[in-house]
Amino acid sequence: MSEPRPHLLKVKNLKKYYAARQGMFGDGSGTVKAIDGISFHIEQGETLGLVGESGSGKTTTGRVILRAVEPTEGQVLFRLNGGGITDFTALPKQALRAFRRNVQMIFQDPYSSLNPRMTVRDIIAEPLVVSGLAKGSEIDDRVRQVALRCQLNIEHLRRYPHAFSGGQRQRIGIARALVVNPKFVVCDEPVSALDVSIQAQILNLLMDAQQEFGLTYLFIAHDLSVVEHVSNRVAVMYLGRIVELAPTSKLFYQPLHPYTEALMSAIPDLDPDRMMQPKILEGEIPSPANPPRGCHFHPRCAYAQEICKTTVPEFKEYKPGQFAACHFADQLQLQGALKSN
Repeated sequence: MSEPRPHLLKVKNLKKYYAARQGMFGDGSGTVKAIDGISFHIEQGETLGLVGESGSGKTTTGRVILRAVEPTEGQVLFRLNGGGITDFTALPKQALRAFRRNVQMIFQDPYSSLNPRMTVRDIIAEPLVVSGLAKGSEIDDRVRQVALRCQLNIEHLRRYPHAFSGGQRQRIGIARALVVNPKFVVCDEPVSALDVSIQAQILNLLMDAQQEFGLTYLFIAHDLSVVEHVSNRVAVMYLGRIVELAPTSKLFYQPLHPYTEALMSAIPDLDPDRMMQPKILEGEIPSPANPPRGCHFHPRCAYAQEICKTTVPEFKEYKPGQFAACHFADQLQLQGALKSN
């Protein structure tokens, strides 16, 4: 068995709460628990997929980890060159700016994430200028290198974003993220806004860049087939909490949590002779401003019992490397995704 890689990132009890006005006239107050005490780690050089329904807290998790949004509570610990540990949540503003070269983000929408008034050259160069990593001709040299690596033509650097397709714009966004040689990248639905014919090209670009530059990814997505293709491990979020985390093959084909089972059953099967039998979840995902007591998933769970309504299940390891938050994870026999022949 290969030795485990060192952790690049460790998240401890991370929370993000928002104050919310309630009632028709805003005459009440409440708390939106967008992230409600999550903990996980990501190893150096791996890709951790993060999946769940809209409103589960996936994008907020990525933004809080990068401190684009300030956390309410918890720690985000990075281990960089030399082995030293940095608590990203505790860095003052001046140190935060210097540290940001190590962490970058690729956004979901390639149309709104690029400044329409800047040329491609200036968009890619901006992180270098802000971080002070290069000056003068060094900037142009680095921009040309990363543009070519992302399969952009040099003559494209003089143009503006409106002149490009969605796939080309996403390549520009990827080049902007890679230009400062980061160690960690949050990929927030990086292919969901693209045509299917382009998605594979962008995914291959991300995977090749990971191998070439030793990158570590948090890959946020709705498309489970994409997540299975790119991820070493997968975390499943539901209403601000991680309910299961496991190596990709274990989570997809031997899930421990009923919510994971429902997600896996909805993956389309390419075999026309096999009938899909999705586990239909009743109702909508509850509001994070008023989550259910006990296990957040119990109102929609076919296996729920009385304890689920009152007691929060412990998130713990049931099988080697496979964690779940379910009172009956070691008793249920759940169906995973159908394996193709």
